[in-house]
Amino acid sequence: MKLRKARIADVEEMMLLINSNAEQGLMLGRSRNMLYENIREFLLAEEEGQLVGVASLHILWSDLAEIRALAVSDDYKRKGIGTMIVKGLEEEARELGCTKLFALTYQPEFFKYCGYEEVSKDQMPQKVWTECINCVKFPNCDEIAVSRIL
Repeated sequence: MKLRKARIADVEEMMLLINSNAEQGLMLGRSRNMLYENIREFLLAEEEGQLVGVASLHILWSDLAEIRALAVSDDYKRKGIGTMIVKGLEEEARELGCTKLFALTYQPEFFKYCGYEEVSKDQMPQKVWTECINCVKFPNCDEIAVSRIL
């Protein structure tokens, strides 16, 4: 298993993986356009050249970043791949000098396992919500906020 940064050629496979997880109600779907525009934020997990996991690190401010679009292939769930991706994104955040990470998720127990705490969405900075306006669930977000200080 290896982690690597995403490339443009990965977008179609990333979209299939993310949106198959979204169809199961595990996360929100992502558009092809979102993936292309943010390709440099994505970290992929690969096994023998096959994409098995994906997530992105979206920087919002000098000390704040969001883990987005975390998805793992059905055949590879519960094998530590999601945790490996989160740890890889945390390392990237540290290298950038970012000290606080958060996620909006339907899988809070996974993030708690990774050391995150559930927090009230009301505690999230206004900067977070400026990006939510384009979400299909806005303003009735049903995701759970989790956060961690690195």
